[in-house]
Amino acid sequence: MDIEEILTRGVANIIPGKIELEKALKKDKKLNIYMGIDPTSTKIHLGHAVGLRKLNEFAKLGHNVTLVIGDFTALIGDTSDKESERPMLSPKEIEENFQDYKKQAQKVLDFSKVKIRYNSEWLKKLTFEDIVKLSQHFSVGDFVGRELVKKRLSDGKRVGLHEFLYPVMQGYDSYFMDTDLQVGGTDQTFNMQAGRTLQKDLRNKESYVLTTPILEGPDGRKMSKSWGNAIWLNDDPSDVYGKVMAVNDDLIITYFTLATDTSLEEIKEYEKRLKSENPRDVKKDLAFEIVKELHNEEEAEKAKDNFERTVQNKEMPNEIPSVKLDISKSIADALLETNLAQSKSEAKRLIEQGGVFINNEKIEDYNVGLDTVVKNGGAILQVGKRKFVRIEPA
Repeated sequence: MDIEEILTRGVANIIPGKIELEKALKKDKKLNIYMGIDPTSTKIHLGHAVGLRKLNEFAKLGHNVTLVIGDFTALIGDTSDKESERPMLSPKEIEENFQDYKKQAQKVLDFSKVKIRYNSEWLKKLTFEDIVKLSQHFSVGDFVGRELVKKRLSDGKRVGLHEFLYPVMQGYDSYFMDTDLQVGGTDQTFNMQAGRTLQKDLRNKESYVLTTPILEGPDGRKMSKSWGNAIWLNDDPSDVYGKVMAVNDDLIITYFTLATDTSLEEIKEYEKRLKSENPRDVKKDLAFEIVKELHNEEEAEKAKDNFERTVQNKEMPNEIPSVKLDISKSIADALLETNLAQSKSEAKRLIEQGGVFINNEKIEDYNVGLDTVVKNGGAILQVGKRKFVRIEPA
C-alpha cells in the first residue's frame, strides 16, 4: 500500500494537513507513531480495528509504531463520546480487561513490527506539581466548549473535575513518547490535539494527528456494547458472519473499505455489482472476507455453510454443542450458563423480544423453568437465527 492510499483510505482528517504529513513520511526518517486504547471493556470490536489497521499500515512502512494500553487513563475513563460520566474502574478490573487484548489485537496488528506499552509506566510517576504544570497548557474553556460537555452542563448533569484531566494525561502520553503522529477515531480529536499542544509548547516540535472514521454497527448506530450491535474480534466465526449479514445495505462498501484488506480495485467492482445484483450476494462476499481475515478461510467456509443452512434454509446446524444443566433453574439462567446471554438483563431482553426458543417453540416468560420444557431426551435452546445449544438434564 502506497503513502497516498494510507493517507486517504479510511482517513477522516489529518491535522495540520495531508500535505505536511506526506512530506514528513517521505523524509528519510522513522516517525514515532502511536494509538492508544483504554481497557474499559474486555473485548475489542471491528470499529476499534479501523485505527489498528491504520497503525499496521504505518508499521509496514517501517516506522516506530506503538500500541499504548491505557491502563492508567482507564482509571478515569474517556467521556469524549459519552453523555454521562464513566464509572471509575478499579486496577483489578482494568487488569482483567486487558489480559486478552493482545490476543485480539494480533488479528489485525503484526506485533513483530508493533510495540506494546502501558501508560501507567509514566503517568503514575507524575507528582501533583507535574500535573499542575501540565494543566497550565490548557484552558477550561476549551474543555467546556466541547459539544457533549456543553449538553451535559445545559441539561444540569454533573461533569466531574477529573474528566478535565483525561486530555491532559493523553497529551502527556504523546509528549513522553516524543510522538510524531497520533492515530485515533474522530471522537479522539480533542484529546490528540492535547498531545500536539504539549509537543509544540515543551519541545517546539510539530506533530500530526490522523483520525479514522467511526465504523457504524450493523444497525447504523455507532458500535457499542450497550447497544448490542458490536462485531467483536473474538466472536465465533459464525457469529461474525451472521452479524455482517445483518449490516445495512448502504454500509456494505464502507465495511469493505474500513474493515477488510480488500483492494480498492475490487471494492469498485463490488460497487458496480450492487447496482445490478441483490445486495445479499455482495454481503456474503463481505462476511466471508471479514471472517477469513479474523480467523481463516476454512472457518469462513464453515460460517458461510452454517448461515445458509440455519438462516436461509431454516435448518438446524450440523453440529450443536451439548451442555448438562440443573433443570430446576430458569431458562434465563440457562442463557447465562451457556453464554447465549452475557447478563440477566440481556437474557430478559432476548426473551421479551421473542428471540428465544426451545425446540422451535418461542419462550415468552422470563421465569419459566427448564423442567417444564427439558425432558429426558434433552432440548434445543435457540437464540435468534444462529445460536443453538442442546440442553441435557445434569
